[in-house]
Amino acid sequence: MLGDYAGVRLQLSRMLHKEIEQLYEDTGESYNANICEIELKCSHREFFVNPTNESVEVGRGVIVEADGGYDYGIVYSTGAIAAKKMKLKGLELKGEELGTILRFAEEKDAQELREVKEREPEIRRMCTGKIKKHGLDMKLVDIELRLDQQKVTIFYTATHRVDFRSLVRDLASEFKARIQMVQITTREEARRANSFGACGCVLCCSSWIQKIHANPFAEKQHAAEFPQGENHTYNIIGQCNRPKCCLGYSKHGSCKKHDRNESYPPLGSKVTTADGMAIIESIDPAGKKICLRYPEDGKETVLSLQEFNAMFVKK
Repeated sequence: MLGDYAGVRLQLSRMLHKEIEQLYEDTGESYNANICEIELKCSHREFFVNPTNESVEVGRGVIVEADGGYDYGIVYSTGAIAAKKMKLKGLELKGEELGTILRFAEEKDAQELREVKEREPEIRRMCTGKIKKHGLDMKLVDIELRLDQQKVTIFYTATHRVDFRSLVRDLASEFKARIQMVQITTREEARRANSFGACGCVLCCSSWIQKIHANPFAEKQHAAEFPQGENHTYNIIGQCNRPKCCLGYSKHGSCKKHDRNESYPPLGSKVTTADGMAIIESIDPAGKKICLRYPEDGKETVLSLQEFNAMFVKK
C-alpha cells in the first residue's frame, strides 16, 4: 500500500524517535501527545488525533476517518515529533481540524486492504477504456479505491480544462461508488511513479519530500559552469520535466556575473607540476577550485584558481 520503500522510511522514522524525541521533550514546549502522523496511500501523510490515549508504535496499522468513510493507514510519527512536524507545516496557525483515528487495524482490515489492491488494476483498466470511449484529452495517472470501497479517486493530467461530467456519471453507475476527479501536476505524477532518478536513488519526491511544489532555487545553470561548452540539461531536469528538487539543496547563487568571465582549463588536459605530470580531474566554479590527479600514483590535489594560474602552464 505504501510503496516498495515504505519499510526503509518507517525504519528511519523509528531511529528518529529514538534519537530526537527526548531532545524535543526537554525543550519545555507543550504539545498534544495524542497527535499522530499517518501515512496513507502513495506516501501521502496527514495528521490525526488518537482519542484512545494509548501508546502507538511507529509502523502500526490504523483505521482513520476519511471524508464520510474510513481508510487504512500506517503510523509514521507520534508524540513530540509529530507535533513538531505539524507546527513546522503551520497547521496550528491555520486552526485546521484534525481527523480522528477510529481504531487499530485488525486482521480483517488487512484482508480488506488486499482485496482493494486486487480490485484497483481492474478499475484502472475500466477507467482507461471509459476515457477513450468519451474521447477525453487527458492522461490517467493513478486511481485510489478507499478501504470501505465507497469512493474512487482518479488522478489525471491534462494540458487544458476537461469536461468529465459524463465520464463521472458513467463511472459512478459502473462502480456504485462516489467518483472524485483530481487533476495533478507533472511533479505529482513523477512522485506517484515511485521510480529511480539519474543518481541511482529513489526520487526525492517519492521517498522523503512531503510537499510537492515548484522549486524556486533550482534556477537554470549558467554556461560558465560548463567551460567546455557541454550541455548538461539532463543533469538538472527531472522525470517531471521540471528542475530537480535536489538542486534546491546545492550552493545557491554559485555563478555570479563576475564569475562568468573566469577562464578555466578544459577537463582532462595535462599540466606540468613540480611532482610530475598531472591531469585536471574536476573543476568547481562555485569555489573556484581545480582538482588535479597524478596518474602514476592516483594522488589528487585541490588548488584554487589563483594558485593554478600562478603555478601551472597548460599543455
